[in-house]
Amino acid sequence: MFGSPAESAPEHAVAHVDGGARGNPGPSGYGVVIADPHGARIAEFGRYLGHHTNNFAEYSGLIAALNYALEHKLPALRVRSDSELMVRQMNGVYKVRSPELRPLYEEAKRLSRQLKWFRIEHVRREHNADADRLANEAMDRSK
Repeated sequence: MFGSPAESAPEHAVAHVDGGARGNPGPSGYGVVIADPHGARIAEFGRYLGHHTNNFAEYSGLIAALNYALEHKLPALRVRSDSELMVRQMNGVYKVRSPELRPLYEEAKRLSRQLKWFRIEHVRREHNADADRLANEAMDRSK
């Protein structure tokens, strides 16, 4: 998270990200929905990842959203995720102890620092339905 909590947010895009794994670990995938600063949807995508954990898929979705923002020159991004673990790790509340997640966490931090402004926040699952749908569609591709 960059900037002070009292600092007002600049105009920013919003990315909803979700990841999942059936069996955990199992067939996994992520979904991402990105809206412009006015709320208009500008991108949605998902990807099948192979046999991984749910947390691996969550971080993969975050990295995909960050890469999209950088490739499309979006200077400010607010990410919303229903993964409390990932959000708390990215915000420095929890340490990343998993050797599998550590490189993904470091990549997400590196990418987020390239933006002029970045926030990540936890939302309830029902507020992340479109990203969840895309993640499930991606996992369905394993069949």
